[in-house]
Amino acid sequence: MPALPWTVPNTPPQDAEVHVFASRFETRSLWGALRFLARTPAVWRQAGRAPGAYGAALKAQPLRRTFWTLSAWESADALKAFARSGAHWPASRQLAAHMRDVTFATWQTSGDRLPVSWAEAERRLT
Repeated sequence: MPALPWTVPNTPPQDAEVHVFASRFETRSLWGALRFLARTPAVWRQAGRAPGAYGAALKAQPLRRTFWTLSAWESADALKAFARSGAHWPASRQLAAHMRDVTFATWQTSGDRLPVSWAEAERRLT
């Protein structure tokens, strides 16, 4: 699973302000990367039906133990509700001990600028 392309569960109004979240995860070991991959399908399904979700994508380099996520939300509260529920909550708790490096970035953009590019996400994560 090298990548999951931008998936749009809901389309925001074109002039709506959108909350964007990007992350970069590096696991301590290949075992941690495999555990991340094993939990990805359930979290991906959750993101696809989460209230307030406007889109999500994943890039994975499992042999390098590195993963990036990119998502857009109606609000910071919608993102928090997703992160603290469903498959995401236990997966994030169980994987925390396997992480070597984790970086997050959030910013606002307009609905007509979705999907956000990976280049933009990577720039904000560095």
